[in-house]
Amino acid sequence: MYIPKVNLETDRDKIVAFMKQFSFATIITSKNNLPIATHLPFLITTKDENIILTSHFAKANDHWREVESSMNLVIFSEPHAYISPKNYDSELNVPTWNYIAVHSYGHGKLITETDKTFEVLEATINNYEISYRKQWDEFPVDYKLKMVKGIIAFEIIVTDLQAKKKLSQNRTDTEKQKIIDNLLKSNSSNEQLIAEYMKKTTN
Repeated sequence: MYIPKVNLETDRDKIVAFMKQFSFATIITSKNNLPIATHLPFLITTKDENIILTSHFAKANDHWREVESSMNLVIFSEPHAYISPKNYDSELNVPTWNYIAVHSYGHGKLITETDKTFEVLEATINNYEISYRKQWDEFPVDYKLKMVKGIIAFEIIVTDLQAKKKLSQNRTDTEKQKIIDNLLKSNSSNEQLIAEYMKKTTN
């Protein structure tokens, strides 16, 4: 990913926190020079110095067959906002877009053991809707086994992490404040989030 120095984010804790907050990501691999993408919810954990991404495919989605054979790219991105030139001091300006994105690369490993697949599924439930866990626990075993047999779980140990934070860092303080104020007035939660990230960067 092209990252100008002013937009580079290197704080590992901040990057991981962003990935956890916006954990519905896109996994991309390549087969015969053709990119393949699937949108999945990810669990992001850290162990020792490693960042580990865990998720699962529907078994009917053949994308899982490429996870171990090629490099995986998982893209985390969510808040973004159109930035109008009306926010700038000079009329000689053009529109742009503010956004945050994380690109994580790594080799994948399929999780084939039934008990480990259950662990992935239940960790996903705990992460996204803990109140559903009681309902899941009461399901018949044969029903849960059927669900587990219909998915392929996997994990990726991240070997390269790239994070870009394009938040008008190149603009004057006055311009940045004007952008923040206008985005906060928006009805778009994305634009409001970008304003909040800009406030943290400005302070």
